[in-house]
Amino acid sequence: MARSVRPGTLRRLMRWWPPFRGAGVRVQEIADDWGHVRVRLRLGRWNRNWFGTQFGGSLYAMCDPFWALMLVQRLGRGYVVWDKSAEIEYVSPGRGDVFAEFTLPEERVAEIRAAAEGGEKVLPWFVCTVVAADGTVVARVRKQVYVRRRQPSQPGRTSPDS
Repeated sequence: MARSVRPGTLRRLMRWWPPFRGAGVRVQEIADDWGHVRVRLRLGRWNRNWFGTQFGGSLYAMCDPFWALMLVQRLGRGYVVWDKSAEIEYVSPGRGDVFAEFTLPEERVAEIRAAAEGGEKVLPWFVCTVVAADGTVVARVRKQVYVRRRQPSQPGRTSPDS
């Protein structure tokens, strides 16, 4: 079951989360309503590739958890939310720090909630663009998230998706 957490608390905790700490990812902002997140990836000696630019795995890692985290917080405990699929397109080399922003408007949340109302799974796609400080596009990340309304527990079931 998803845990409800305050945005500021999660932002501070993620500063110490080993995958982000090691990669140089810093969550700069999480909006109070979970509708917006801003992340920075610093270019350092631990996340440079052979060519001295941002390592592709770090570019993906900086974008990985946020759509699901935002959705689970916005939809609430009545929904199952999981990452389903992902794609990344590398557009240009990240020669310095890069940034990603995630915006989840209430209209999109309402659309997903309505589509899942009858208990069907919903598989929305989200897009995030990773940009350099000067606005140059470094990568585009597409994420598909699985969303389904939780069913009441039934005897013999170990999880809502069994």
